[in-house]
Amino acid sequence: MELRHLRYFVAVAEEGHITRAAERLGLQQPPLSLQIKAMERELDVLLFRRKARGVELTDAGRAFLEQARMTLTQMDRAMENARRAARGEQGRLCIGVTSTAPFHPLVPRSVRAFRDANPMVVLTLEECLSNEQIGRLRGNQLDVAFIRTAAAGAEDLLVTPLLAEPMVVALPDTHALARAEAPIPLRRLAQESFILYGPPGTGMYDATIAACRGAGFDPLVGSIGASTQLAPRITSTLSMVAAGLGISCVPSSLQRMTMEGVIYRALDPSDRPHALLNLATRRSDGSAVVQRFVAAVRRAARDVVG
Repeated sequence: MELRHLRYFVAVAEEGHITRAAERLGLQQPPLSLQIKAMERELDVLLFRRKARGVELTDAGRAFLEQARMTLTQMDRAMENARRAARGEQGRLCIGVTSTAPFHPLVPRSVRAFRDANPMVVLTLEECLSNEQIGRLRGNQLDVAFIRTAAAGAEDLLVTPLLAEPMVVALPDTHALARAEAPIPLRRLAQESFILYGPPGTGMYDATIAACRGAGFDPLVGSIGASTQLAPRITSTLSMVAAGLGISCVPSSLQRMTMEGVIYRALDPSDRPHALLNLATRRSDGSAVVQRFVAAVRRAARDVVG
């Protein structure tokens, strides 16, 4: 017995007439009658009583109708779920973000737009540094990741550039430049103690080092007590700034994070660093959900940049 036989049976039961059921199904009446008789032979029960003007269900037919409808409903639901999954409208998506990425409106805006358009996709977000996200992508622990690095040499990943965000300098509110109104040239900070966010190889660390070298100085990288300190998270970075332990270059969107004791000031466009924001996926990932999310982020990025 096939699913089409169940559909034939349900149509006859609902119409109470084989000819009308045949018209509804787009079949001829004789073949439909033969299919119903074949079902009765296979089940070894009488499903319908034949009447002068149609048919009516037997007790066995009524019991079979309930289960047949349930089976067809479950199959229809399974088929629709499969179609939704193939279109990327259903499934699961694990999104990696750096601790600084959500402060740029592109990230929450694109995630929210995707969620609203695809309510049957279960979203989870995980926060970690860019280099950690790349490792998790390769280990299939993340599906997509907003990263602050170009991921050079990662041939197994597909990195979509989204934007390059100007960086500002975070200063202790007691700093001599805290009240500066004009953008500050980066070279004026050559004698300052820098607090760098993340280890070497992460986007903001590398961008800051490259910009400082371009401005003619090379901040030393060391532990507490050296001229440059490392902070594992952006909150600890700003806490160290607030404590007067140094200054830090951060994405301009971080100005949304207000912290007592921290002042943000613009850097001169001539030598200021930029924080990249990219979207990374596995090059071999053919998931329709991932592709749908990437398309949504690209649309949101065009709106933000435009």
